[in-house]
Amino acid sequence: MKIGICLPYMQSGISRQDFKDWCHIIDQGPFYSLSCGERITGYSYEMRNILAFAAAKTERVKIIPALYVLPMHSAVQAAKEIATLDILSEGRVMLTVGVGGREKDYQALDASFKNRFQRMDDQIATMKKIWRGERLDGLEEIGPTPIQAGGPAILVGAMGPKSINRVSKWADGLYSFAMDGNADLIKHFFDSADSAWQVSGREHKPYRMAGFWYSLSNNSKTALGNYVFDYLKTFGEKDARDIANTMTMHDPSAIKDGLDAIEALGCDEIQLVPATADISEVDRLANLIAGR
Repeated sequence: MKIGICLPYMQSGISRQDFKDWCHIIDQGPFYSLSCGERITGYSYEMRNILAFAAAKTERVKIIPALYVLPMHSAVQAAKEIATLDILSEGRVMLTVGVGGREKDYQALDASFKNRFQRMDDQIATMKKIWRGERLDGLEEIGPTPIQAGGPAILVGAMGPKSINRVSKWADGLYSFAMDGNADLIKHFFDSADSAWQVSGREHKPYRMAGFWYSLSNNSKTALGNYVFDYLKTFGEKDARDIANTMTMHDPSAIKDGLDAIEALGCDEIQLVPATADISEVDRLANLIAGR
């Protein structure tokens, strides 16, 4: 199982040097990829700039928007951004898209929250057309051409059976995120994807990516709990606190056991999302992975 890590993007005070240090450690290994998520409301840094910076500061690891909340944006603009990132990284991009669940993020960008699932289906078709070099009706050619022929592989962060069924018609794989690293939940997502891909008559099985939140910083239990609460509080503070109190991936042994359990499911790749921007998060995780 390949292991990736998400760059910090939701903590205040992160500097250029912090991002440089994270990218340096990640690119040295044993990581396979780095990612960054997308948030609009709440204190956060902008995903596209972070990943372009990371593409310039690394040479080896995959660069993964995880995930790009596609229906908030123009499909044409997204196609240009991702193709450009593919060029800047010399073909190291793998894309993860989704519809998100934060209506306030859509509102902040003057985007409609309605019909977002259908819009994403249509947007993917448009983006693939652009990446193939085909012209859209009434428009001149839209570039650039990505290094990866036809564009990068596209995974989808979908959880419900209806969502998984519809994306099985065009996606290359599924990004199955379990906040607490619950392998049973990830297995449920993987099994649902396998079934949906088969029903859709897909030639290849879906690429299996998983993910969970963790912390290896000083005071890791508190740091992870605070991160989870802050992330989820927009959906209700009581529920957010209850979920935060269930987090266990703040202990090296728990993280190792979680990785082993998820790897046993036949997971192709996992993204670990740190609770803080402290360099110890990536440094200690690199040591933990190297010692597995």
